[in-house]
Amino acid sequence: MTEKDLLAARNRRYRRLQTLRCKNANDIRAFVNDMGVCLLFPVQGLEMPNVYQAVAGFDKETTSKHDDPTISLTWGTKDESLGKRWWYYGKLLRGKATLVSLELFPAFYALSENFGSEDDYLLEYEAGTLSNDAKRIYEALQKEGKLHAIQLKRASGMYGDENKTRFDRALTELQTGLKVMPVGVAQAGAWHYAFIYEIVSRHLPEECAAAQALTRPQARDMILARHMKNVIQATPQELKKVFGKILI
Repeated sequence: MTEKDLLAARNRRYRRLQTLRCKNANDIRAFVNDMGVCLLFPVQGLEMPNVYQAVAGFDKETTSKHDDPTISLTWGTKDESLGKRWWYYGKLLRGKATLVSLELFPAFYALSENFGSEDDYLLEYEAGTLSNDAKRIYEALQKEGKLHAIQLKRASGMYGDENKTRFDRALTELQTGLKVMPVGVAQAGAWHYAFIYEIVSRHLPEECAAAQALTRPQARDMILARHMKNVIQATPQELKKVFGKILI
């Protein structure tokens, strides 16, 4: 397959064509279910489909303009989906906003260090693979239940501008480890916009339980098969860029 043919095939698969683009929330739901796993926005160096360009209908660069209709539908549908169990959403792949269909999610969970109990995190903490900041955030959610970001900063003892970087880093750590995910939006903070967070196993109990029936090789095969269907071809180096240690 030539580079031109590969690009044309990916444009069709990614819905980067005006005749295939996502025009509403239902189209986006169908797109995510079809892809199995995709990004919310394009990320340089990561070859995979994304919602933003599927909405645009072409290989569009991201913009900071909030009145852009592509941004509005992409971001608005993501916000609308939180808490509705349309898919998994969080900073999963490379710490970037990722969507995973509920059908494929058990495979990702099976490859995580979670084994179905809310106390699993202690094993990682004792092994030195979970930071103390992440532990504090996780335990705050365990104790208090769902919290928006401002409440979570206070409950974990990381409120204040001087702790912003630590808090954001720990929250991303918990999301890439499939321990915590955003499940709603609250009108809180200076911008009146703050994600509400919950423990993944409490929000998606059926999908997390389904992961226990999968072996790690089975889970890897499921994810790779769907990803290769999307990107059509990829080198081991390209796969490592996307999935890191998850698959390689």
